[in-house]
Amino acid sequence: MKYIVLIIDGAAGLPIPDRGGKTTLELARTPNLDALTAQGALGLTQTVPNGMEPSSACACMSVMGYDPVVYYKGRASIEAKSMGIDIDKGEVVFRCNLVTIQDGKMFDYSAGHIPTPEAAAVIQSLNQELGSDEIKFYPGVGFRNILKIKGHEETLNARCTPPHDIPGKPVKDFLPQGPGSELLLSLMNRSEILLKSHKINEKRLKRGNLPVTTVWLFWGSGQVPAMPSFQQAYGLSAAMTSGVDLLNGLARMADMKILNIKGVTDAVDSDNVAQAKGALKALKNHDLVVIHIEAPDEAGHGGNIDEKIKAIENVDRDVIAQIRNCVYPESYRGASDLRVLVMPDHPTPITTRTHSPDPVPFLMWGKGINANGAARFTEAEAKATGVFIADGYKIMSKLTGR
Repeated sequence: MKYIVLIIDGAAGLPIPDRGGKTTLELARTPNLDALTAQGALGLTQTVPNGMEPSSACACMSVMGYDPVVYYKGRASIEAKSMGIDIDKGEVVFRCNLVTIQDGKMFDYSAGHIPTPEAAAVIQSLNQELGSDEIKFYPGVGFRNILKIKGHEETLNARCTPPHDIPGKPVKDFLPQGPGSELLLSLMNRSEILLKSHKINEKRLKRGNLPVTTVWLFWGSGQVPAMPSFQQAYGLSAAMTSGVDLLNGLARMADMKILNIKGVTDAVDSDNVAQAKGALKALKNHDLVVIHIEAPDEAGHGGNIDEKIKAIENVDRDVIAQIRNCVYPESYRGASDLRVLVMPDHPTPITTRTHSPDPVPFLMWGKGINANGAARFTEAEAKATGVFIADGYKIMSKLTGR
């Protein structure tokens, strides 16, 4: 048996008043996903345990079959692992977003989705001016970067807020607070001074792009916990394809092969066709492949209804169609020996522009999976089936029977 797990990040959501009270999943045209839904089993599952942050780190860990209550100790360290950053005793890491603040409000959590080369130049300058033996900035993908701090573990006690949780809100109410926040605030304030005259911002402003006004620090964590490999946990060899460091970090924690597929990014311009082809080909050498697509989540954070609908429709056309039509049957042992799991990790509602801990729909399709009467992959139809998996991390065992 071969398995495909397709994570459509943030695709679920809430009814949108301006669109007839429908969600983006309901508004999207998804003929291929609907066809699989009619042949498969639809339901709901809770990927974010009660009381835990509704982040992709928790939620995707659940989808991959690992209990976040046991294995999740912070997001930044997972991303650091993906980037090959060692975290020694006495060291901590924080996510370091490049953001745009205007009129004292969080205008854009991604500085207009600054491209990776420009972000790397900003990070280089931060290291030159603010770096030391204790402070080091690391470039990641686009606006997502990492700060490592040595000898100041008290910073983990600071209360920090993700910038995508506060769109349009005054930032003074959400700056790092409490014990350990002093160093974080100092670095953020000093970065603001440095970036006012940065050459990258001069170029971006001339092009009509948003400037990077400051760094925003959050999701602090220490060393990553030991986690059994996917092979140990489920007896299957596995691979992952994603355009974001977080998922690649989770893959490293689970000792999954990371597929480097040209054109795969974290945005709507990602080459979904190439990603699906590469994933299907990888089934020749692996039992299970995880395909993670970030674009719907980014559109949700941006509050862009049409872009989120487009991102979902792109997945249907470019990825689901290939799976449904078995474009590369030589990569595995025929469609009769294939099982597929399709689901978001968490909702990212357009109305709130941030993650929600609500349950998400899931679809299982393939060998041994019986249809349960659903017709469309939507939140409402999933709820109507009455199928509910309370502990989201158990969904992998449901899929694989292991």
